[in-house]
Amino acid sequence: MKSAASSGTDNKNAVAGRIPQDFIDELVARADIAEVVGMRVQLKKAGREYKACCPFHSEKTPSFTVSPDKGFYHCFGCGAHGTALGFLMEFDRLEFVDAIEELAQHLGLEVPREDSGASHSPVAPVFEILSSAAKLYQQALREHPDAVAYLKQRGVAGETARDFGIGYAPAGWDFLLRALGDSETTRRELQSAGLIATRESGGFYDRFRDRIMFPIRDARGRTVAFGGRVMGEGEPKYLNSPETAVFHKGRELYGLFDARRASRRLDRILVVEGYMDVVSLAESGVHNAVATLGTATTAEHLKRLFRATQEVVFCFDGDRAGREAAWRALQNTLPEMREGRQVRFLFLPDGDDPDSLVRREGAAGLGARLEEALPLSDYLLQALKNQADITTTEGLARLAELAKPLLAVVPEGIYRDLLTDRLAGELQLPAQRLSSLVAGAAAQPATPGPRPRRPMGRGGNRPSLVRRAIQIVLNYPAVAGSVSVPTGLAEESQRGAPLLAEILRMLRAQPDLSCAGLLERFRERPEGPHLQQLLTEELLLEAEPAAREFADCLARIMARGRDQRLAELVEKAAAGPLSEAEREELRGIRRSED
Repeated sequence: MKSAASSGTDNKNAVAGRIPQDFIDELVARADIAEVVGMRVQLKKAGREYKACCPFHSEKTPSFTVSPDKGFYHCFGCGAHGTALGFLMEFDRLEFVDAIEELAQHLGLEVPREDSGASHSPVAPVFEILSSAAKLYQQALREHPDAVAYLKQRGVAGETARDFGIGYAPAGWDFLLRALGDSETTRRELQSAGLIATRESGGFYDRFRDRIMFPIRDARGRTVAFGGRVMGEGEPKYLNSPETAVFHKGRELYGLFDARRASRRLDRILVVEGYMDVVSLAESGVHNAVATLGTATTAEHLKRLFRATQEVVFCFDGDRAGREAAWRALQNTLPEMREGRQVRFLFLPDGDDPDSLVRREGAAGLGARLEEALPLSDYLLQALKNQADITTTEGLARLAELAKPLLAVVPEGIYRDLLTDRLAGELQLPAQRLSSLVAGAAAQPATPGPRPRRPMGRGGNRPSLVRRAIQIVLNYPAVAGSVSVPTGLAEESQRGAPLLAEILRMLRAQPDLSCAGLLERFRERPEGPHLQQLLTEELLLEAEPAAREFADCLARIMARGRDQRLAELVEKAAAGPLSEAEREELRGIRRSED
């Protein structure tokens, strides 16, 4: 199984060398979650747990609990919950790997790194060469009055240029090569960082020439790439660093580090298109803007944005290109929409961008426009209506067909229900009917195949033995050592049985794995939220009776599986002869019941 740190939570880990899973397990097990939370929130002892007013929503009566035994926090008010690492990510707005480093530093531990393979360039030298280049570009800006004059003409003051680390790449082909490329090793590092390129005739040349340089910084403020803008005519207007071991444009957001540095709590983030938009907005006192790097907003961008805020406003030009970009952003946003998150769309007047608008109307004018931005649901409905004539039955049917795949990707929950109700009203359909159509769109396979596993949970009103078994083992991981994993558990068709088998194998392979450590193994997997939700429910069992009930659950799960298989074989035998293997299986089941 992949380590949690290499499962996609933060790909910086993949390029910097994976953090061993054993270290993450040990880190979470050693962390006192009450101490970690208590350094940021005033806790009060309440039996074996601690209580406080939730730091993630406003409340007067404490509903936020911290359980040192589980290494888990939960708010009964807003539903926030997680491990010590999860709390650092939410409260301090850290990326996963940064949270690991923060927790390790708190415990006096050094984060080890596994060798990520010879095919990857060493990361530390790449960061160092990028940092050196940023300093050289900043120095060059001070030495070139024409570049300073350009920034002033664009309304960028020296303090703002300093805060964003803006620099200048002089004209010529070898500014960086002469300053930093004095050996084969440093030339390789410059190339690995995307700062120089190879000539067809041999040798190298500087990638950025005669451009205003915007350093692109990661969540820790390290320069990972550059964007260069021409000062006059020339193409391309913006030139970005190529993808490197430390830079992936589908993940980084220009200005996010600066926005988080300006305000620990970001109530809203404005997503704009260019570097100058971000800088100009900051110059006008708007410090919560970020820009994508010449690409559409990706799922990874959205995950990072929603770690930093609960409201995202996309700001696009009102022309055709802006509308197309907005539609792509909406499609990528729908799978990330959950309760508590807000997304709105602001379309600017023709000929305006955020830079020109804020210089003409100021921060107050932009703020007034932001208040009138379209909520995602309004924009979705507006865009769908533009594609169908809803005054006709045929048009309503077309709108329903267009809406189905969009609703299908929205996570189940209150937001999806409300959005479905809204669209159903426009379609003059019962909401339940539209929901069933959407469910069909989401579940219909392209070709016949194995039935997909359903999410773990309750089936109708019948209690789930598998669910109860997983709940017990989450609360008392040690019970896994008292039983053997039943043969065939992973192949059981009962909901959640393969997951239960995986958890048992995991705990038997690593008996000291804590409850919080177990949850961290599933951080980036679809089962993760379900496991965390199970842990928020009170078990009302002590360790010894929990172990007995767990063993009973396993026995009943396997018995139920045998009963189901017996019924299938008997039904099949009534319709025709069984194969020799099926007859032997039937005899085996009947013998086990004697």
